[in-house]
Amino acid sequence: MSSPADVSTVDLTTATDSPATELTPVGEGSATLETLRRVFGYDAFRGFQAEVIDHVVAGGDALVLMPTGGGKSLCYQIPALVREGVAVVVSPLIALMQDQVDALTAVGVRAGFLNSTLDLDTRRLVEAEFVAGEIDLLYLAPEALASRATLSLLDRGRIGLFAIDEAHCVSQWGHDFRPDYLNLSMLHERWPGVPRIALTATATSATRAEIATRLKLTEARHFVASFDRPNIQYRIVPKREPRKQLLALLRDEHPGEAGIVYCLSRASVDKTAEFLLANGVDALPYHAGLDAATRAANQQRFLRADGVVMVATIAFGMGIDKPDVRFVAHLDLPKSVEGYYQETGRAGRDGLPSTAWLAYGLQDVVQQRKMIDTSEGDLAHRRNLAAHLDAMLALCETVRCRRVQLLDYFGQALDGSCGNCDTCLAPPESWDGTVAAQKLLSTVFRLDRERNQRFGAGHCVDILLGRSTDKIVQHRHDSLTVFGIGTELSETEWRGVVRQLLAEGLLAVEGDYGTLALTDGSAEVLGRRRTVMMRREQARPAKVAKPRGAATVVAELSAEAAGTFERLRAWRAATAKEQGLPAYVIFHDATLRQIAADAPSSLAELSRISGVGENKLAKYGEQLLGVLAD
Repeated sequence: MSSPADVSTVDLTTATDSPATELTPVGEGSATLETLRRVFGYDAFRGFQAEVIDHVVAGGDALVLMPTGGGKSLCYQIPALVREGVAVVVSPLIALMQDQVDALTAVGVRAGFLNSTLDLDTRRLVEAEFVAGEIDLLYLAPEALASRATLSLLDRGRIGLFAIDEAHCVSQWGHDFRPDYLNLSMLHERWPGVPRIALTATATSATRAEIATRLKLTEARHFVASFDRPNIQYRIVPKREPRKQLLALLRDEHPGEAGIVYCLSRASVDKTAEFLLANGVDALPYHAGLDAATRAANQQRFLRADGVVMVATIAFGMGIDKPDVRFVAHLDLPKSVEGYYQETGRAGRDGLPSTAWLAYGLQDVVQQRKMIDTSEGDLAHRRNLAAHLDAMLALCETVRCRRVQLLDYFGQALDGSCGNCDTCLAPPESWDGTVAAQKLLSTVFRLDRERNQRFGAGHCVDILLGRSTDKIVQHRHDSLTVFGIGTELSETEWRGVVRQLLAEGLLAVEGDYGTLALTDGSAEVLGRRRTVMMRREQARPAKVAKPRGAATVVAELSAEAAGTFERLRAWRAATAKEQGLPAYVIFHDATLRQIAADAPSSLAELSRISGVGENKLAKYGEQLLGVLAD
C-alpha cells in the first residue's frame, strides 16, 4: 500500500491533446505491455495508462480521472491479469455486467459476475471458480458488499485488487449518487493489504476530494487526465420545436447512426420515441416507468444493433461501452455541468467525430428553478443545486468557446478556442441589453408594487409589445406606463432577455405558476449601476460545419477498401447475431477500417493490426482472410 510520503497527483489537465491520442512507450519485455499486445492486440498504452497500471501492479492505491473513451478499463484489467489473485470490480449497473464479461471473454480473459440475474447453479459455479482462482475478474454490484454471504465468499478466495468503477457515485453532491457506494470504505478496513483503484470520468476537484475521503483513498496516488474530448462538437440551440429540430439533426447529419436522446420526464421520452418512429427513425424508449424486461430488451437492442436511437431519461447510459454512438442530444436542460459532461461523453468513444446537441429555452430555466425551490433537503442542499444550475446556464449563455467554458468548470485551461463548437464555428453576437433589462424589470416591478400582482414571462412580454390580450384588458395592464415600450424587440428576443436575466440571477421565478419576481441584483440594473451584456437571439439557428461522421471517415478509404470495409461490417453483424453479442465486442470499426486499408494476406500480417489479439486472431483470423479474399 502507498504511504503518505508516496501520495502524489499526476495532473495532465493542461494537455490540449486528447488522452486517446497520446501513446506511452513501455520498455520491451514488460509484462504489462506483453499482456496488452497478446490479449487486447494494442502495441502501446495511451496517456498515463502505463503509469497507473505499473502503480497498481506494484500494490499502490490509485484514484483515476479519465474521460469516457480514454481507456479507464484497461487500468484495472491489465493489473488483474498480471497480479496474483482475482480482481473484484464494483460496478453500479447489473444490466451491463453481462456485456462487460462478454467483451472480456471475447479476448480470452476469464471473467464472471454475481448478481440477481443468475440462477442458483450458475451462481454456485461462478463462486467455485472465484474460490479456486479460475477467473481473473469478478464483477459485483455495490449492494452485494452489504451481504454477509458475499463478504464470506470474498474471504475464501484470493483477491488481487479492488476496482471501484464510476466512483463519482459516492459523492452526495454528485449527479449519480448511490448510497451503497458509501459502504465501500470497508474494503480498506477488511482487506488492508489489497490495492484499490477508483475510476471516474467526471469529477471537479471538490468531488475528487470527496471521493478520496469517503473511500479512504486520501493516501492514494491521483491521476487526472485532460477532460477535453476534441472529437465531440458541442452545440446549444434555441429551443423552438425541439422534436422537429431533433429530427432535422438526425436526418441531415446522422442518418442511420446510433445515438442517445435525453429527456427530463418519462412522458417526454415516450412521446419523443413515438415521434421519431413515426418519422422513420429506429427509436426505443428507456425510463423507470417501463417494466424491467422491456428496459433490458431495449438496452440490449441498442447495444447490439446498428443505427438504433435510444430516447431516455438520465437513468440510462452509465457504463455503456458502445463505441459508435455518433450523437447525444438533450431536449431538456441538464441539472449540472457534471451531468451534461457525463452524458455527452457517451458519444464518440471510438474517437471519431460526434455531436453533443442541446435544445435550450426559457421554460427550461423556469422549470429547473421551480424544481430546486420545491426539492427536498435543507437550505444548503438547495443552494448546491442552484450553484450547479447556474454553472449549466453559464455554459448555455456564454458567447465564448463552449469547450473553454466547459473545461474551466473542471479547472482545466485550454490554450485558445477549440474551433469545434457552435460559438467557434458561428460566433454569436453580443449586445448591450441593459436598457432592455431595465424595461423588463420595470414591468415586473410595476405589476408587483402598483398592482400587487405577479405574472409569468409571456404576460410581461405581451405588455412590453403593447398587445391588448384578453388578460391585459381584463387587468387593465394597458394603462401601465411600460405598456408598449418594447416594440424594438421581437417576442423571441424578449423571451431571450427573460431567460438570460434568470440565468444571471437578476430575475427569479416563484410559486407554482412560474411568476416572475425581482432579486437583489435587479436593483443594480434598475439603478443603472450594472451593465448587462446579452447573447443575441437569432431568427434561425446559425449554420455550423457538420462533424465528420463515420460515413465520411469511411469515404476517405479508397473505393476498393471502402467496399471491403462494408463487407467486413456485414460479416461482423452476422457473426455478432450468431453469437448473441454486440457487434463492437467482435471488432471495433477502427480495427475493421485498418484491416480494409492494409488488406493483410496472412495471419501474421493480420496479427499486426491494432485490436487483433491472440484470442481473436485464433477465433476469427481465417474468417477475416476469407472475407478479404472474396
